[in-house]
Amino acid sequence: MSIDLPKVANQICILRLSALGDCCHALGAINRLKKVMPDSKITWVIGKNEYQLFKDIEDIDFHVVDKTNLMRAMLETRRALRGKKFDAVLNMHASMSANLISMMISSERKIGFDKERSRDKQHLFCNEFIPAKKNQHVADGMVDFVNHLTNKNGHPVWEPLNLNPEEDEIKKYIDENKVTCLISPCSSQRYGKKYNRSWSIENFIEVIKYLLGQKNAQVIITGGLSETEVEYSKKIDAENFSEDFVNLIGKTSIRGMAALVKHSQFIISPDSGPAHIGTVMNKPVIGLYAMSNLNRSGPYYSGKWTIDKYPEALETFEGKNIESSKWGQKVKDPDAMQLIKVNDVISKIDGVISYVNKRHQD
Repeated sequence: MSIDLPKVANQICILRLSALGDCCHALGAINRLKKVMPDSKITWVIGKNEYQLFKDIEDIDFHVVDKTNLMRAMLETRRALRGKKFDAVLNMHASMSANLISMMISSERKIGFDKERSRDKQHLFCNEFIPAKKNQHVADGMVDFVNHLTNKNGHPVWEPLNLNPEEDEIKKYIDENKVTCLISPCSSQRYGKKYNRSWSIENFIEVIKYLLGQKNAQVIITGGLSETEVEYSKKIDAENFSEDFVNLIGKTSIRGMAALVKHSQFIISPDSGPAHIGTVMNKPVIGLYAMSNLNRSGPYYSGKWTIDKYPEALETFEGKNIESSKWGQKVKDPDAMQLIKVNDVISKIDGVISYVNKRHQD
């Protein structure tokens, strides 16, 4: 049972370790919490990589953990938070690692997901649960922790992050007199090529050619150093694009990439962290969705810009339809991304550029 706590609860612990996109969703809930409970003291237990992006946010104490050594993370959490009793722990991460770390955090109220969304036996580690709701976006599910705590209905809230010195460092790449499109071509590579939500590099090359043919357009491409991203970078370099194209694959940090998102006009990305950083930075995102459900994990404000081939992919590769599938069902065959055609993306580009130009004039 939730009680009216806006003036009572003081110490709130947010438990969301990873991944980058999901931490962006969690930030939407945290910002909502700060608005409805402005006197609360918030501690965010977060993974070390994700912390890099959010570390400069004011009014949040961070406890950083390294999930790669879970036992050490548990012991360090217990040591760091010893003597601190929270009024509530909002466990927004239904995973065994988060569950075990939650045991090291002292609170009489440990709030978790409802039974349907609870994974890895999270219900055994919590004593309260958010209400069950069908077919919710991940960000809405996370803000429901705040709604449960406060007995108030609210929505995620995002404000652009300040990223210094990275914002100053990336300015040399941005031509402020042009419309800058940032492309992040690859999804997370943590599952390797067996579950790769990246669109083909050949398709991206065609899109880059189209963008560079537009008046006053600039294209920047970013990414990490995974095998797939290095392969993409080599093929892009072989094209010898004009000076209005910049290849920064493997050349930026998480914060540098986020700074590029902030200072670009729009983003093109599959279901990955940069798409959701686009939401945080209030940028339109052309999302490339076929293997995951746009309505569950798409860029929150960019549904009209996102290409949604998920229903077709679900039927073609899994033999299912949305109505009969579990919410969150993923399409596991990377060939599903090829359902997205170059012309699909080009049509969205035309609309986004018109929108960006109009917003700039206003």
